[in-house]
Amino acid sequence: MTTDVVVLGSGYAGTGTVKSLERTVGDDADITWVSDVDHHFVLHEGHRVVRNPSVKEKVTIPVDEIKRPSTRFVKGRVDDLEASEKTIHLEDGSTVSYDYCVLAIGSSTAFFGIDGLREHALTLKSLEDALDIHDAVRDAAREATRTDPAQIVVGGAGLSGIQSAGEIAEFRDIHRAPIDIHLVEGLDAVFPPGEAPLQEKLHEMLTDRDVQIHLGEFINEVDDDTVYVGDSEMEYDVLLWTGGITGQEVCERLDCEKDERSNRVHASATFETDADGVFAVGDTALVSQDDDEDAPPTAQAAWQAATVVGENVVRAMRDQPLEEWTYEDKGTLISVGDAAVAFDVEPVKGVKVPRRLFSGLPAETLKKGVAARWISRVTGPGRAAKAWPDM
Repeated sequence: MTTDVVVLGSGYAGTGTVKSLERTVGDDADITWVSDVDHHFVLHEGHRVVRNPSVKEKVTIPVDEIKRPSTRFVKGRVDDLEASEKTIHLEDGSTVSYDYCVLAIGSSTAFFGIDGLREHALTLKSLEDALDIHDAVRDAAREATRTDPAQIVVGGAGLSGIQSAGEIAEFRDIHRAPIDIHLVEGLDAVFPPGEAPLQEKLHEMLTDRDVQIHLGEFINEVDDDTVYVGDSEMEYDVLLWTGGITGQEVCERLDCEKDERSNRVHASATFETDADGVFAVGDTALVSQDDDEDAPPTAQAAWQAATVVGENVVRAMRDQPLEEWTYEDKGTLISVGDAAVAFDVEPVKGVKVPRRLFSGLPAETLKKGVAARWISRVTGPGRAAKAWPDM
């Protein structure tokens, strides 16, 4: 009897897992891929759509261009996973049975209980989100004047917040739009996970792009037109929130062990959960590491993990020992508009790395190279080459 393997999600982890399974499983299993969208969104370059919506054609890859014909695709949103019956329930009432299941449904934006934030803020987790941000910024700019510019507030100075602020600055400059951009971070530096030299460089790059940076005070409330930051008030026309992640709402109903606060699924270094036959990977999961920490919820980690989880599913099918995965940090690449900065990166073949921290053309080329390498991995070099100019 053929084994049924189901992959849930079309983000980096889900897409990478499908490709890994297709390479390794042979004729031993039938693969079913389930996602609520029929494409893979290259999220770490999704901020490019905020500046120019036509870039969506470069960062949105149809599943039919990714999967093999033998892999069945089901468009549907997961409503529940019944581990005792090895059955996935979809919101349309249909079900999908499995012998092995890989949970890779990603995460949702965390609002941390801040009054009014969920109701008033835009987020950046999907193609539709990026298009909504573009439309909101464009419309606000059209209604603004030089004496009364549109106020764009970006909450959270992590990777997504920095890159989004940079793209809004590019939009402003290209269209000569009357826009003020504010980047708000509750901690004392931009890109809080980074080391001081990288933080200082990013601060300089953002300031050079006329992004106003507000540090050291948290957003504590939002209403229709005002963001309350510490003891001060900040009027806004568009509010983008990029301040953190939590588990998808459906994770509350999944029949496996989860973190009580975030509802992200606990997984071992082999990606196994406490539910028989269920693996978890990517932002969905808290994947244990040797240092008693969890792997970071980044695209880089998901790319690395996806290959191993696909191979581990095949090993489990064949009663072979599973491989334990350890995240390897390959450095940081961040864009601020067309510019980029690199820190502690491993070079892409053919690109010389001049020093630990650098910007300019080498960093921009590396940033493009990483995006192109991923696109090539899941589709092929042709699509990657077409995407290169817009990355």
